[in-house]
Amino acid sequence: MFTRLFYTLKDFGVPVSMNEWQTLLQALEKGMAGSSLTSFYYLCRAILVKTEAHYDRFDLAFAGFFGDVETPEGLPDKIWEWLNKELPEIEITEEMRRNHQQLDLDELKRMLEERLAEQMEEHHGGNRWIGTGGTSPFGHSGYHPGGIRIGGQSRNLSAVKVAGMRRFQEFRTDETLGVRQFQMALRKLRQFTTRLEGARTELDLDATINKTCDNAGRLELVWERPRENGIKVLLLMDSGGSMVTYSQLCNQLFTAVNRASNFKDLQIFYFHNCIYDWLYHDSSCSRNDYTDTEYILRTYDTDYRLIIVGDASMAAYELMRQGGVIDWGLYNDKPGIDWLQRLRRHFEYSVWLNPISQDYWEWMDGAFTIRKIAEVFPMEELTIEGLERAIKKLKSRQAIVNI
Repeated sequence: MFTRLFYTLKDFGVPVSMNEWQTLLQALEKGMAGSSLTSFYYLCRAILVKTEAHYDRFDLAFAGFFGDVETPEGLPDKIWEWLNKELPEIEITEEMRRNHQQLDLDELKRMLEERLAEQMEEHHGGNRWIGTGGTSPFGHSGYHPGGIRIGGQSRNLSAVKVAGMRRFQEFRTDETLGVRQFQMALRKLRQFTTRLEGARTELDLDATINKTCDNAGRLELVWERPRENGIKVLLLMDSGGSMVTYSQLCNQLFTAVNRASNFKDLQIFYFHNCIYDWLYHDSSCSRNDYTDTEYILRTYDTDYRLIIVGDASMAAYELMRQGGVIDWGLYNDKPGIDWLQRLRRHFEYSVWLNPISQDYWEWMDGAFTIRKIAEVFPMEELTIEGLERAIKKLKSRQAIVNI
């Protein structure tokens, strides 16, 4: 059984190692889970799950594996002593089977409607009416494996139910990001300056204490140059057209980036479908408010971290042809692919973030342009894991091949 659980966790994407699995078996041998399925659930999660991002996958695997298993939790030790004693087998009667049969949801709803229409007074300890205690399928504080709890609190909150609540969906690393997740990921994009430049504006507490002691208690403040994030970011975002589908996600990214106050410099521009001779200052891509791409290349140093956000999906001619720009009345002197290659050569630290799930990149409309752009820029899916991989690439130079 435990071997099947191991492979079930693997199937759901929980990266369980053999060392961790051996640790779990040793913990079980020491009785650390007791006789409780819920204790076993928490023990497994504590040993086998390395990050909160995998909690939801673990819950899905656990709930799927153990199905409808329920155990009475939190019973006194005296009860467990009784249960551990050798007892003769109990004879299960047909009446007991009928009273505890599993009913489908439609049948339970029909029966509940009947009880609501017929019941005239409160009931406790019975096996039919809505009430407390007993073995009725309706009410609370009783026992029926296939009933509907009405009021009260669950007495048998089994591990399967805990796992089935799916309280950790927002931690999934394969889900699209929110503002908080963007902010947490962007915090990893740091490269601190030395203390050899800038004004001394930060109080050095240890040095202040030492100096004050040397002065026989006369206070002497010692100031130090602060270490600041030296990372400069250039963010280019695709706007309009097919990107409307991902507008909420892009708004979250925009909010998170603007809240990130730890960059040495942050510049944001927009484009539509592909980058050509110009980059716009707002998401409406107004022709009256833009900066020449050539100016960007001349002005911004090569140590800027270039992040391009877009679905990379367009007609082939928009990417590959001179004059391929889709906007009526505009004409690009150079193909979009040329501008992308120039940006890549200039900004060695650069990535392309694609909001489209990577599962679709190879066969969807626009697969050709996605593939061609991925040959120019390192492309990552816009998920937490994808962004974290992109952050790592933005902190180390990537080889530029055949560009």
